[in-house]
Amino acid sequence: MADKNRPRAQQLHVPVRPDEKAAIEKLAASTGLPVAAYLRNVGLGYQVHNILDRDCVEELARVNGDLGRLGGLLKLWLTDDPRTAQYGERLIRALLAKIENTQDKMQELMRTVVLPKASR
Repeated sequence: MADKNRPRAQQLHVPVRPDEKAAIEKLAASTGLPVAAYLRNVGLGYQVHNILDRDCVEELARVNGDLGRLGGLLKLWLTDDPRTAQYGERLIRALLAKIENTQDKMQELMRTVVLPKASR
């Protein structure tokens, strides 16, 4: 069994065309690994996973929070909470429209995270 603390001293040299090199580098970058680590993991049969765009994930979390707050306001109104007595139907309809717009924004963000750029 190999000692995992020992530095790697052996190298493999694999001839590739420029387009293959670019494709490998792009795939490695999509996993967040250096090319050598990516190729080593693939060559040893490990499954490599793409990383998600951190900014999009943070934006999704923010939009999800907004949606939760809007839903909470709607729930207060629907339960006839005394704190919402001064709000009329017009404001509630605006709240519903805001919830729908927020859901649309969230779906669009999910598409940017989940779908590859070529199919957007």
